[in-house]
Amino acid sequence: QPALVAQLRKLVDSGTRGDPMSPLRWTCKSTRTLATELQRQGFQVSSVKVGQLLKQDGYSLQANRKTIEGKQHPDRNAQFEFIAKRVAAVQKKRQPAISIDTKKKEILGNHKNSGKTYRKQKDPLKVEAHDFAKRKAVPYGVYDIGLNEAGVSVGISSDTAEFAVAAIRRWWNKLGKKRYPAASRVLVTADCGGSNSPRTRLWRVELQKLANQTGLIFELCHFPPGTSKWNKIEHKLFCHITRNWRGVPLETEEIVVNLIGQTKTSSGLEVHAWLDRKEYTKGRKVSDAELCEVIIKRNKFHGEWNYEIHPAKK
Repeated sequence: QPALVAQLRKLVDSGTRGDPMSPLRWTCKSTRTLATELQRQGFQVSSVKVGQLLKQDGYSLQANRKTIEGKQHPDRNAQFEFIAKRVAAVQKKRQPAISIDTKKKEILGNHKNSGKTYRKQKDPLKVEAHDFAKRKAVPYGVYDIGLNEAGVSVGISSDTAEFAVAAIRRWWNKLGKKRYPAASRVLVTADCGGSNSPRTRLWRVELQKLANQTGLIFELCHFPPGTSKWNKIEHKLFCHITRNWRGVPLETEEIVVNLIGQTKTSSGLEVHAWLDRKEYTKGRKVSDAELCEVIIKRNKFHGEWNYEIHPAKK
C-alpha cells in the first residue's frame, strides 16, 4: 500500500481541527480514529500499525505549550533590561526589590486538586464529583527577589487593587521592615494587568496611602503587556506552591494558608502565609480629587510602566 504513509501524514497534518476539507476536522485523532478513516478510504491497516508508522515518521503525542505572547511591544526587551538594571541598583544599595502578583483563584471544598500523592493501593482519596465554586481562596504573593523569601496573603473575597496593596502592606509590616530597617524605598516589579494594573486609579491611590503610612518611596516597574510569565514570582514561588499542594483537596482557607506556608525548595525558598478575612468591594470608584492627591513621578523611559509614588510631606 504505497500511498498509506502519505495519506496518514495528510490526515495528521490537516491543521488538526482547522482544515475545512479534512474528514477528521472536529475529531480527536487517536490511532483508532485514524485507522478507521484509512480503512474507510480503502486501506488495510490496524490502529497498532498506525501508531508504529507515526513513530517511524517522527510523530509523538505532545501537549499545547504556552509560547505565543501576542503582539510584542517594540520596547519589550528594553523594558526587561530596564527592570534588571533597577533591581540590581536598589539591591546594591541594600533596598528591597519585590515581585508581586495574584495566583490563580482556588476553589475551596472537598474537590479534586490536580496531581498525585502517595496512598495505599486501591484507596484513592474520595472527593465530590462536581466542582461547584461556592467559596474561593485568592492568594496574593509578594516575593523578595534578593532574599528568596515570600509573603502570601490569602483573601476570601475579591482581587482588587485595595487587596493587592494590603498584601504589600502586610509583607512590609511582618517581614520587610525587619529585613530592611534602613530602607527608604521599595522597588516593585509587576505585570501590566489585574489588580496591580498601572491604569487602575485605585491602585495608585492605595499605594499613596501606603507610602504616606510608611514614609517609603514605592518605585513601580511593570512588565509589558503579554509578558507576565517573565515576572520572577511566577517561577520562583507560584509553581512551587502548586507542586506542594498537588493531590490535596483545598477544603478550607486554613488548609490553603498552611500548605502555602510549608512550601520549600532546595534553593532555600522560605514562604510565610497569612489569611486576610477582609471583604474587598469590586468597582470602587476613585474621584478626580482623590487621584490628584497621588504624588507620582514618572520615568522618562515609558512613564506609563515606570514610576514612583512618593509619600506626602508632613
